Amino acid sequence: MNSSPDVSRAPVWLRAVVFTLLFPGTVLVYAPLVLSWCFEDVWTLPLGSLRHAGWPLIAFGALGYLACAANFVRRGRGTPAPWDAPTALVDGGLYRFVRNPMYVALATILVGEALVTSSGVLLAYTALMWILFHHRVVTYEERVLRRDFGVPFEHYCARVPRWFPRRPRS
Repeated sequence: MNSSPDVSRAPVWLRAVVFTLLFPGTVLVYAPLVLSWCFEDVWTLPLGSLRHAGWPLIAFGALGYLACAANFVRRGRGTPAPWDAPTALVDGGLYRFVRNPMYVALATILVGEALVTSSGVLLAYTALMWILFHHRVVTYEERVLRRDFGVPFEHYCARVPRWFPRRPRS
């Protein structure tokens, strides 16, 4: 008899929290901490008090990510995890303005962290993560969404830009 818990039976919101702690947590907290420790004084940005501008970016990014994750749970009946993805197309909330607000939120947090710590290494890490986000979206996520949601996803793509927000089209 298998005594391990069946994670798929946990409430969807709990699965979303666990995913967030493990994966975005690694990208946003654990990896930047390791990079900061390893490259502490390698590339310091001369930002002065401008570094405090990072705090609102971190806050806005965190709120954006949480809003998107909540939207996945509520409207999409799934989580941000690829193996537990929403079963309904999520096109409301921040998804009205940009197709990938969760990645935009993560990048915003990373830029904020780079500013707060005056770290050029974290800024370079942010650029690398943005490239990886873009690659994942273009080569994997959009293909899967087209397969799973078909014409509604195509119409959504025609209305909403991939990365840079604009006023929604009707």
